[in-house]
Amino acid sequence: MQVRGHWGLMTTAGVVVRTRGWRLLRGVLAMAVFALPVLVLGFAVRQQFDPLIDLDNSAIGRATSFSVRHGLVTALEVVQAISQPVCVYAVSLVVVIWAWRARKLKGRALWAGVTMMAGWSIGALAKLVVQRERPIVDDSVPHAQGYSFPSGHVLNITLAASVLVFLLWPLLSVAGRRIGTAVAALVVVAVGLDRIFIGAHFPSDVVAGFILGVGIVYSSWIGFIGKTAATSSPGPSHPA
Repeated sequence: MQVRGHWGLMTTAGVVVRTRGWRLLRGVLAMAVFALPVLVLGFAVRQQFDPLIDLDNSAIGRATSFSVRHGLVTALEVVQAISQPVCVYAVSLVVVIWAWRARKLKGRALWAGVTMMAGWSIGALAKLVVQRERPIVDDSVPHAQGYSFPSGHVLNITLAASVLVFLLWPLLSVAGRRIGTAVAALVVVAVGLDRIFIGAHFPSDVVAGFILGVGIVYSSWIGFIGKTAATSSPGPSHPA
């Protein structure tokens, strides 16, 4: 009986290891797929690929001129301030703690916190690798500091918005899920447009930040949680 018991435990452990290994592999492969276009964009920026550089410069010039002509700079500065990563993650952390303590979503909450912090670090590292200078804009538009590629604001708002939708999914009704997804998408788009129209980032910076943010969240989810993972969360374990 002891032999059978030990054999059963070993078999179960083997299944768990194989399942976890397959999930991690899927996460790595998914991240590679999302990272490829970001790497291509980063390489083009580093090599000063003329078609991309010309398109970026033309777009940023027109966008900032539009903002100045229509008196949008002040409103854009407000969006810039409230979408600072520090502010975004402060709010997100409150939601994560609430989900952990009040709603007992411990597994999801832990995943959410780690994913956001890891994504923030990856974005900071990417900026140091590419080292793209900020756009040169009209004096009427405030000049942003630091490197430009990818957009940190867009990357981190994409991370936070996506993670919170995944985190709170089992607590939401069908209508709530649709509304939450729509609101998250609108917030990401609004911040992305803000970064361009205030002259803080080129369009390619914004695109790279969005792709990288979505890729980190999705890859982390399927790698560490998975569609059929047993969690402390009630309801379905993944968003549709």
